Amino acid sequence: MSEPHGEPPARGDEVQETILGGAPRYTKKQVAEAAGVPVQRAEQLWQAMGFAHVTDEDVVFTDSDVAALRALVELVSADVIPPELETAVARSLAQTMSRLAEWQVEIFKQLLGEEFAVDVETTAQMASVILPVMARLQDYVWRRHLAASASREMAERDAGTDERVQVIGFADLVGYTRLIRDFSAQAGELEELIDGFEALAWGVVAENHGRVIKTIGDEVLFVTDTAADAAEIALTLNEKVAENDLLPPLRIGMAEGPVLARFGDVYGSTVNAASRLTSAARPASALVDRDLAMSLRGNPKYRLISLGPQKVQGFRGLRAWALRRAK
Repeated sequence: MSEPHGEPPARGDEVQETILGGAPRYTKKQVAEAAGVPVQRAEQLWQAMGFAHVTDEDVVFTDSDVAALRALVELVSADVIPPELETAVARSLAQTMSRLAEWQVEIFKQLLGEEFAVDVETTAQMASVILPVMARLQDYVWRRHLAASASREMAERDAGTDERVQVIGFADLVGYTRLIRDFSAQAGELEELIDGFEALAWGVVAENHGRVIKTIGDEVLFVTDTAADAAEIALTLNEKVAENDLLPPLRIGMAEGPVLARFGDVYGSTVNAASRLTSAARPASALVDRDLAMSLRGNPKYRLISLGPQKVQGFRGLRAWALRRAK
């Protein structure tokens, strides 16, 4: 089938066909018809997944697009996914997969160097070899996390609700804006710093039974089910960063309370309180709110120092306690 609008084949077509498992064959109307859904619904899902708008004449869809749309429709028809959440599910899945794809392209670029953009045939061959291995690895990691998440849900007394009491924590690199400016001419050093920070944070959080919700540049958002786990994460992070000459100190803020978990993210005033405490914390310190301080009070491993109300945006009378190890 000829290219849309009579354009010559793009240099990256061979790579795209290798990754997508086939050449483009359909317009959006043809995909919708093949999947048995209205064009408007198909286009809404396409855009919810973060893909650019295509015209009625663009031939950009493959058999895998038809299969994926059919699968989503089947899940909705079987009441596995409520119709009103169809778009939200597509959007959440896309957010996760988009970041994963960006990371994987970086791997290809590092492996191939300048040949990545110049030698399209070599890039396509490399993709055909590596993609099946990556797919198996992704499937393994996904199943492991799915099993862990299912176990946590089944252990909950009230597994039917998305809101529960948890501890939310933010760990923020001090002076990140200045670091970016200083490292602007040395991208490799900045990349090493960020990788080191994320590796340290993920390791400490996982080791202490927490879960990283997401990383946002210079910040890690994590959640725990117990106050003691949260305290151990915060103190261990600051201790390990102090031992690392490459990493600047952290500001950590934590709060305990009702948290709404939705599509892998967390929401609510508890999240906002933890974020505000992070901005109020001094370098190499950890602040906790009243509820978390009450939960930790009496634990002989920790010491709490009252700092009184904090002047933070959006919260009146948000009290903070500095968290330390007991001597």
